[in-house]
Amino acid sequence: MTISAEALKRIQQLREQLNAYSHQYYVLDAPTVPDAEYDRLFRELQVLETENPDAISSDSPTQKVGAQALASFSQVTHERLMLSLDNAMNQDELIDFERKVKARLKNDIDASTFNLSQPIEYACEPKLDGLAVSLLYEQGQLTQAATRGDGSTGENITLNVRTIKNVPLSLRGSLDKNDFPQRVEVRGEIYIPKAGFEKLNQDARANDGKVFANPRNAAAGSLRQLDSRITAKRPLEFCAYSIGVVSDEFQLPLTHSEILNSIKHWGLKINSDMAVVKGIDACVDYFTELSKKRDSLDYDIDGIVFKINDLGLQQRLGFVARAPRWAIAAKFPAQEEITTLEGVDFQVGRTGALTPVARLKAVHVAGVMVSNATLHNMDEIARLGVKIGDEVIIRRAGDVIPQVVSVVLDRRPNTVKDIVLPLECPVCGSNVERIETEAVARCSGGLYCGAQRKEAIKHFASRKALDIDGLGNKLVEQLVDAGFINSFDDLFHLNLNDVASLDRMATKSAQNLLDALETAKSTTLGRFLYALGIREVGVTTAQNLADYFGFLERIQHADETTLLAVPDVGEIVAKHILAFFAEPHNQTIIEQLKKVGMQWAESEPASADQQAELPLAGKVFVITGTLNEMARDDAKHYLQGLGAKVTGSVSAKTDCLLAGEKAGSKLTKAQSLGIDVLDEAGFIALLQQHHVEGV
Repeated sequence: MTISAEALKRIQQLREQLNAYSHQYYVLDAPTVPDAEYDRLFRELQVLETENPDAISSDSPTQKVGAQALASFSQVTHERLMLSLDNAMNQDELIDFERKVKARLKNDIDASTFNLSQPIEYACEPKLDGLAVSLLYEQGQLTQAATRGDGSTGENITLNVRTIKNVPLSLRGSLDKNDFPQRVEVRGEIYIPKAGFEKLNQDARANDGKVFANPRNAAAGSLRQLDSRITAKRPLEFCAYSIGVVSDEFQLPLTHSEILNSIKHWGLKINSDMAVVKGIDACVDYFTELSKKRDSLDYDIDGIVFKINDLGLQQRLGFVARAPRWAIAAKFPAQEEITTLEGVDFQVGRTGALTPVARLKAVHVAGVMVSNATLHNMDEIARLGVKIGDEVIIRRAGDVIPQVVSVVLDRRPNTVKDIVLPLECPVCGSNVERIETEAVARCSGGLYCGAQRKEAIKHFASRKALDIDGLGNKLVEQLVDAGFINSFDDLFHLNLNDVASLDRMATKSAQNLLDALETAKSTTLGRFLYALGIREVGVTTAQNLADYFGFLERIQHADETTLLAVPDVGEIVAKHILAFFAEPHNQTIIEQLKKVGMQWAESEPASADQQAELPLAGKVFVITGTLNEMARDDAKHYLQGLGAKVTGSVSAKTDCLLAGEKAGSKLTKAQSLGIDVLDEAGFIALLQQHHVEGV
């Protein structure tokens, strides 16, 4: 069969491109395109080679698994090839996999050996997104660890793998009792859990180190350290998924799932979400259920591996060049995709922060059509080196806002344009200011800015602020858009007819809102301060200010030195407080709120001697779990009012733990240390004993 020049040219292009991407992925640990893009190109090459079999060559990416071993490590030749898996991109392809399996078995085995009318049993395993390795145990001792490499030859990473905490250096059991083979190769995935990955990058940022793009890259980079002491500091884990070579004297179980259980008995980790099901429909159900759990798992997965559980059937089905016929990887919708950045818009938030948002050529990511992604701030734009017109990789995981991960520089056109921070607010036209030490640029318009006005009022009415029942985000937007409110005090001038005239509002619901607004006029100084929306002043800081000064006027006139004496108030927070009260329009707002009847109790703060006499003075409390009768912030306030110090973690210095429902590790630790534990009922009784108001 003659191949066209056009097809041959495209085949060569695809091979060169895929080989380059493979080198970046496997060797350099610096992929430049998402997996989904690689998979699409790989499939295109497969189709072209199937249509033109004379064009297939041994150096084609379709004929190998990965890349050559790094020259900096000694090489290991695998006694049994470490093959990759074919992929199923949708339900139809998964069903087609079983159809092909049954067709091959029908022609290959005696009906008396296996009844094809019975559903085939499958072992289902989450496909971890890490690095495939093999561990060789001889006489029960770990003697060698190697990467998959190109499937035939890998890299010797024994010293590094020996540092991984959950990799046993010796198998559990006794060789004399035949608990394990004299020689056995365990294959699996080395990866970094999500929590470990976040901490790794946090530490890197704090020390100006390398920030990893994803856990897979971090795991690969950690394994390829020439200094194993560096590897030892990385939060790597191993999870087994099969065996390779095994000495002849050992009788293996007859199913894949039983082999995994044997591996577990030997002391190695297997995936706890592994399951055995019957029939391809059950595989589809397993895939659906785990896809729902995907984002809540503590490790990254990109699909499910389905293996025929019966080893006898596996043997009969055999292999193709690069993959077994008895297994398939069903891939989840890609969490990363490649698309074009067509422009950048700047959104204005409650505090005036301008957030650059990328306008993208629409693309499906993780099952959702995405046309916008956050760029965070101008520093992030500079770090990425991204320009308008670039091909970019975007990522969306779960409910996380899509974000630009990187730029595909080798696809940059000559027509790209720089992203420029606007000089004026895109909403109100006020000047845009950027403090030199801060990454965020801000509109200077304050409540005069329409974007800030809505968000500021939403914050003012929120649960931890004034907690105005019935004043939700949509209603705030309606009230602002209708021109009924432009500032905080306008809320308290609303009339029944205006509110009732809004969409989905009736006389009763309107009256309920007016009643809630009347109730909200009586609050606490801490809540009022928080409601004002001063930058960096959260619930705790607001309450600390209230407790320290006792009177709003004193906070308004405090200097930086005085503010710095308040617990949890540092230099930056102090500057934000000073700047807020220095603005005349903010002072006007406070006076307007007082005129409409807003009030709070003010009193002299307790002296040091008085603090020492409080019933819980010197006591250290920790709060954990869910409280039903009050918010945790309120509980903290009550405890501080009684003189206690409230911290975030349990230690030997902790005097008491307040444990609500679903208390976790903090409760366990407190019990192990013999620390007193109070449930919510006991806590309420304690507050009542000390005559705490409002309880």
